[in-house]
Amino acid sequence: MNTSPLASTDRAALLQRVLDILMRPRDTWLQIDAEDGNPARIYLGYLVFLAAIPAVAGFIGYSLIGVGAFGISVRVPVVQGLVSMVVGYVLSLAMVYVLALIANMLAPRFQAQQDMGSAFKLVAYASTAGMLGGVFSILPSLAMLGLLAALYSVYLIYTGIPVLMKAPQEKAVGYTAALVVCGILAGIVVGLATSLVTPGARGLGAGMAGMGDTGSVAMKVPGTDIKIDTGRLEEASRKMEEAQAKGDTQAAAKAATEMMGAALGGKGGEPFAPKLLRDTLPERVGDLPRTAIEARSESAMGMQFTHVSAQYTHEDKELEIQIQDLGAVPALRMAMAGWATTTAESENADEVERIYRQGDTTIKESYRKDGSSSDVALMLPNGVMVQAYGRLPVEDLKRHLLPLGQKLGALRRAS
Repeated sequence: MNTSPLASTDRAALLQRVLDILMRPRDTWLQIDAEDGNPARIYLGYLVFLAAIPAVAGFIGYSLIGVGAFGISVRVPVVQGLVSMVVGYVLSLAMVYVLALIANMLAPRFQAQQDMGSAFKLVAYASTAGMLGGVFSILPSLAMLGLLAALYSVYLIYTGIPVLMKAPQEKAVGYTAALVVCGILAGIVVGLATSLVTPGARGLGAGMAGMGDTGSVAMKVPGTDIKIDTGRLEEASRKMEEAQAKGDTQAAAKAATEMMGAALGGKGGEPFAPKLLRDTLPERVGDLPRTAIEARSESAMGMQFTHVSAQYTHEDKELEIQIQDLGAVPALRMAMAGWATTTAESENADEVERIYRQGDTTIKESYRKDGSSSDVALMLPNGVMVQAYGRLPVEDLKRHLLPLGQKLGALRRAS
């Protein structure tokens, strides 16, 4: 009789799911879409194990190893660290369900289908990268690497929304942005709740925050600078409360928009105009004429997104190209940096998927070896993401997409 908490077959399935969602997210979301969305099953078979990684690693890093600088090492007392580990573990599991509720509630705003089972699967499996990245907390000096891993979870949400929530592809960026904001706020709540039972950690955090005198928290990753202005957040929150007390819904909505903008790091420059991006798309791609094109600019929570898509068809060949401008929103650009700094490769008998860098551009490609279909995405240094997929061999697709990427990458954003 097997008395281990996780049988070997279950362990193999869990590890395979982790590998699949990280390496082959688009195909894996299709598999997940067909699975049971019962939260109890996903909690017991998946989340309870992954959520333990950041909890245990954080305890080891902050209570056993400690945070050191200039020859001084600071450790959270072991008892407080153990309490923090348990509380953080429980709250992180609860946060998955809360974010799933929010994802389901937001669905109609982005023309998606409300389905709590699908929303829970989306948040639960998309959190894989963030939970695995928690292992870096074993060495507090590497905690920023855990943040970058967590940002890959944003990309997983972005790829999963059209499949699980049935949202139009052009709505995926706005939908993702809404969940990013909610995730940031939920993370702050978890941090505050955990700090209530770990005075040592609270003092440490206060000391780090007090190192700056500008009222802002700054995070830097390659390719972008993020500044979250805590003073602006507090001011916007106060304005929203005052407006709600007066029943001024217009002022409350404006203050909420300001608060979200501050949480997302403000603006990173003017978004590219839809026409500018539209004009980069060719009339033909090889022997495929352009049969449809759409360019639009949308706003969500005070942020503006530009989206352009075009279809090319001829006989049995089909191709779709999509351009998303993410660079005008620093937090989204930061999120995509989690993917843009990743390299990976996966291959089986029928398919290949790889992520690699070519100069300052990150390329993600997946294709069938028989040449029947391929999908290529480029993350450009100016914050523009261009993606093409269709019934074409991957080399044909790249031959047409890479010159388009060079043209888009040459665009410069007004500050």
